[in-house]
Amino acid sequence: MSIRPAVPSDASSLAAISIEVWLGTYIREGVNAFFADYALGEFTTTKFEAMLKSPEETILVSENVVGIDGYIRVAKGRAAPVSGCSDTELSTLYVQGRHQGKGIGLALLNEALGLVENPWLAVNAENEYAIAFYTAQGFSNVGQTYFNIQEEAYLNHLLAYRG
Repeated sequence: MSIRPAVPSDASSLAAISIEVWLGTYIREGVNAFFADYALGEFTTTKFEAMLKSPEETILVSENVVGIDGYIRVAKGRAAPVSGCSDTELSTLYVQGRHQGKGIGLALLNEALGLVENPWLAVNAENEYAIAFYTAQGFSNVGQTYFNIQEEAYLNHLLAYRG
C-alpha cells in the first residue's frame, strides 16, 4: 500500500469507490431509486475532477498493486455546524469493504491529520464502526447535524479532533 495525492486520472476510480462504499455502508436492505439516483448523481467523475482542481480540496488515495482501494477527502474553508471547530472538514474517508481491517483507513487518516490542525467531521449516527474508529483516534463528539437528501434528514454526530 502506498498513499499519494490524487491526480485527475483518479477521478473515475474515486467515483466508483464512492458508489461502492456509500451503498455498501448505508443501503442495507436493497437499493431503491431514491438512493440510487442520489449516489449516481453525487459520485461522478466530473464532480471528482472539479474537486481535484479546487485549492480548498485535498484528496489522498491509498493504492495497492492493482489500483486505488481507499481515499480521504479534506475540505478547507468549511465552517462546522457548531461553534468551536476549525474550518477544515474531513469530508470523506472511504475504504473498500474487502480492504478494511488492513490499516488503510488509519494510514489515510494519519496522513490527513499531518496536513491540517483540529479538523472536524460528520458521521452517520448509526455507523457504530466509524464512530468507534474515530473515537479511538482522538476525535470527540461535539454536537449533531443532519445529512440531507432532498426532504429526508439523517442524524449525524459531529466529531472534532483536538490532537
